[in-house]
Amino acid sequence: MTIVAVGDLMVDVVAAAAEPLAHASDTEARVRWTGGGAAANVAAWLAEQGVGVALVARAGDDVAGRGAVSELREAGVDVHVGVDRERATGTCVVVIGADGERTMLPDRGANLALAPSDLPAGLFAAGNHLHLSGYVLLHDGPRAAGLRALELARAAGMTISVDPASAAPLQATGVEHVLRWIAGADTLLPNLDEARVLTGADDPEAAARALIERAGAREVVITLGPAGALWTDGADTIRIAAPSSDPVVDTTGAGDAFAAGWLAARATGADPRAALSAACALGTRAVARAGARP
Repeated sequence: MTIVAVGDLMVDVVAAAAEPLAHASDTEARVRWTGGGAAANVAAWLAEQGVGVALVARAGDDVAGRGAVSELREAGVDVHVGVDRERATGTCVVVIGADGERTMLPDRGANLALAPSDLPAGLFAAGNHLHLSGYVLLHDGPRAAGLRALELARAAGMTISVDPASAAPLQATGVEHVLRWIAGADTLLPNLDEARVLTGADDPEAAARALIERAGAREVVITLGPAGALWTDGADTIRIAAPSSDPVVDTTGAGDAFAAGWLAARATGADPRAALSAACALGTRAVARAGARP
């Protein structure tokens, strides 16, 4: 089985502040460039776990894009990245506070031009799995590609997982639109903020069960940050705590690592409890190191 990750490829410019940010002044920081983008991060973590994975995305015809593609190929990802000669490779400025929490300033660049023609037909085949980054659906430009990927996967009888991506864009796009687009996905992987936006429910279990009902998902997995994660299929519910990470170095990509841990475990036949444990363990590994990739 190949997991086909469709979505965003970014280059992250990460500034880790050594002390609380001094607004309108200077704060000493350690700055580095690293690979990013939710779909690309998931693909990199899956490859690190030994899972067959293909990435479908778009990058600019520039040094950043060529470097990002080369890095992923070297990591073992089957890369299908369209080259955009008009837009630069997506770039995200990530500001990490002294507490390890991150604030992101993304310029999606070539990601906004992802098109249905970028989807390789041969990847959408029975036995494969589609993992769709919700960012594709939350912008007008790539939305047609995201919807086409879902259509192709359903027609091929593939299983489907969707990461809703980010709370604020979900709200701006319109919850009812998003729920209609992702209806029937096998697995939804929101964090708690995203689940609350999609359902209006504050309690994690109530939000998960509401998503089962409203989106018709087979299962919902909600990440709860340091509190761990929750799974439900609408009948049974499992909740586990996350392993401790001391210190938290960088939360960038933690949700992507979690998603990869979940997908890798389920692909090898793990039950929900074992898959939650594997996913939380990988997420904890991610926050204990700098950057969004393994």
